[in-house]
Amino acid sequence: MLSGEKRAALLMLVSTVAFASMHGLVRNIGQELHPFEVAFFRNLFGLFALTPLFIRYGFAPLKTQRFGLLTLRALVNTVAMLCFFMALSLSPLATVSALGFSAPLFATLLAVLFLGEVVRVRRWIAIMVGFSGTIVILRPGIIELDLGMVLTLISSVVWAGALLIIKILSRTESSLTITAYMSILMMPLSLIPALFYWQWPTVEQLGWLVGIGIIGAFAQLTMTEALRLGDTSTVIPLDFFKLIWASIIGYFAFAEVPDLLTWVGGLMIFAGATYIVVRESELKKAKAEPK
Repeated sequence: MLSGEKRAALLMLVSTVAFASMHGLVRNIGQELHPFEVAFFRNLFGLFALTPLFIRYGFAPLKTQRFGLLTLRALVNTVAMLCFFMALSLSPLATVSALGFSAPLFATLLAVLFLGEVVRVRRWIAIMVGFSGTIVILRPGIIELDLGMVLTLISSVVWAGALLIIKILSRTESSLTITAYMSILMMPLSLIPALFYWQWPTVEQLGWLVGIGIIGAFAQLTMTEALRLGDTSTVIPLDFFKLIWASIIGYFAFAEVPDLLTWVGGLMIFAGATYIVVRESELKKAKAEPK
C-alpha cells in the first residue's frame, strides 16, 4: 500500500494528465464547435459526476444561507472558463498552460486589495518573479500579442476572483456545498452565451463532449483528493507536469512546438505561484496549531 503522501503525489500526477488531456480535447473540438458551447457541455456532463454525492448525502449539501455569494462564485467561475476555453481554441496548448499558472499571483494581489491580507517581502518577490515570467512569454513589442494570450490572462484574473470568493465561503460553507452549487449553477449560466453560437453537435462531436465532461470531472476529483491526502508543499509542485503534458499533446496532435522562452517564462510563473501557495498553506497551518 502507498503512503498518504505517495498516493497524493500519484493522484496529482494523474490529475495533470487529465487536465492536459481535457484541454487538448477542448482545443480539438473547439475548431468545429464554438468554445462557449463546448464549455456548456463540459458543465452539463460534469454535472453527472455529482450523482454519487447526492445519493450519499441527499440534498443536505444544498442547505445554505449564502446563495447570493455562491451564485456570484459560479458566475465568476463561468466567465473564467469561457475565456480559458476560447484561449485554448486560439493559442498553443503550452502557452495557455504556462500563462494559466498565474492565477495564484493575481489571487494574492486581490487578497491584499480586498481582504486586507498582509504579504511580506518573500511573497512579493515571488509575485514579481511570476509576473516577470508572463512578460517573458508575452514579449510585448517583440512578438505579436495574440487574443488567446490576452484571454488566458483575463481568465487567470477572473479565476483569482473566484478563489477569493471560495476563501470567504469556506468560512461558513462546506466544500461539498461549494462544489455542488458551482456545478449546478454553472450549467445554466454557461448555456446563455452558448445559445448565441449554437449548432447541434453530431454524434461523433457529442462523444468528444461527453469525454471532456467526464475527464474534466475526474481531473477535479483527483486534484481535490490529492490536496486532501498530501501536504501542499508535496502536491502543488507536481502541477508543473501540466505544461509538460500540454507540450507533448500539442506537438503530436497539433504540430505545436513551444519555444525556449515559453518554457522559461512558464517555469518562472510556476515557481512564483507555487511559492505563494505553499507559503500560504504553511501560514494557515501555523495559525491552526495550538500555542
